Amino acid sequence: MVKLYALSSCPWCKKAKVYLTEKQIPFEFIEVDLLKGKEQEKAVEEVKKLVGDAVFPVTVIGDKAILGYKPNEFAEALKNVK
Repeated sequence: MVKLYALSSCPWCKKAKVYLTEKQIPFEFIEVDLLKGKEQEKAVEEVKKLVGDAVFPVTVIGDKAILGYKPNEFAEALKNVK
């Protein structure tokens, strides 16, 4: 299971999305800034639990949360999920 928490205006978030798409990795994509009310609050809390702050992008691959756009870490984590 891969999940990407992102902001719609964040260039690094877009790079992470492109990386997963080009590698044909199925993933859940959440643009946190486009969510409303309680849904947005819940997503922000999830991100804070994962990395300690509301910063983006956060890519969750299996049980590993990766902060930022780090293709090498993505590739390493994906080896353990496939």
